[in-house]
Amino acid sequence: MPLVGAMSDLVRSYHAPERAALAARAALEHVLQESPRGRYAPSPTGDLHLGNLRTALLAWLFARCAGGQFVLRVEDLDRPRVRPGATERMLSDLRWLGIDWDEGPDVGGPYAPYTQSERQTIYTDHLQRLQNAGLIYPCYCSRAEIARAASAPHEDEGPRYPGACRNLSEAQRKQREATGRSPSLRFRVDDGRVVTFSDLLMGQQQQHVQNAIGDFIVRRADGIFAYQFAVVVDDALMHINQVVRGADLLASTARQILLYQALSFPVPTFAHVPLALDRAGKRLSKRVQSEGLEPLRAAGVTPAQVVGQLAASCGLVVQGTAVSAVELAQRYAGKSYAIISSILLNQG
Repeated sequence: MPLVGAMSDLVRSYHAPERAALAARAALEHVLQESPRGRYAPSPTGDLHLGNLRTALLAWLFARCAGGQFVLRVEDLDRPRVRPGATERMLSDLRWLGIDWDEGPDVGGPYAPYTQSERQTIYTDHLQRLQNAGLIYPCYCSRAEIARAASAPHEDEGPRYPGACRNLSEAQRKQREATGRSPSLRFRVDDGRVVTFSDLLMGQQQQHVQNAIGDFIVRRADGIFAYQFAVVVDDALMHINQVVRGADLLASTARQILLYQALSFPVPTFAHVPLALDRAGKRLSKRVQSEGLEPLRAAGVTPAQVVGQLAASCGLVVQGTAVSAVELAQRYAGKSYAIISSILLNQG
């Protein structure tokens, strides 16, 4: 497959406001007061597509250009969706591009394990802390029941949870459990709490979590810990202070900040980077087997060519430039704000 054809699908998916630049500089100056620890945390539900790889490159670049450390973590909690061999292929693709990591499932590190399915006891312990604080309650509602109770669907997040099980008595809970229904566990959100934070790329953000989402799930009824909960525990215990990830996760950030604070963890800096869209304007997805590196490698495309095009799609280099990941990091060494400025200008 020609490189230009594949990379033309990396369409910008949002337009960052100009005011984000000032907020980004202030937030960046704050995080650079300590050595950055960034991470990339893919799920082995399929091969990485070009959008995933671009996010990985940017997360790595943010850390490396500031002399920071980079962690790789595998988020495989949803075991039914994990595909055999996907973890090995993800690591292989990242290394082929020239992205390295200081800690990870294959190299170990001081905060191991770096695979979520091996961290169940850790999640259980931290869930107990929230339960002891009275911030967790069982919910017996099905998705259909929540949808019927909500006034309207709430964008991609689904319907807002109406709080049907929030104040059940012990007798009411036992009555529901007697029917054999296993409960999920929800985090009790303060009714009046408004979360505000500054994103390095998206600027100042604000969300009234109770009005927008309601009390949210931290452990599913099937016993699987929710992404929102596991990612907070992992990032905090691994001392991640710089979270660079896709813009589709921006809406999750306010909930995660509530969990950081409830567990007395420091809140990291966030940068939500552009998503890649296909020719039809739809987000690239591993579920529909969006094209990754395999056809490019088979066509003889080099890592420097792929890195160059991924970087060019963010405005970091001129189109047609071939550059290795290491060379790109050297070019932006000590210039974290230049990366942000290039992305913001490229989205304008």
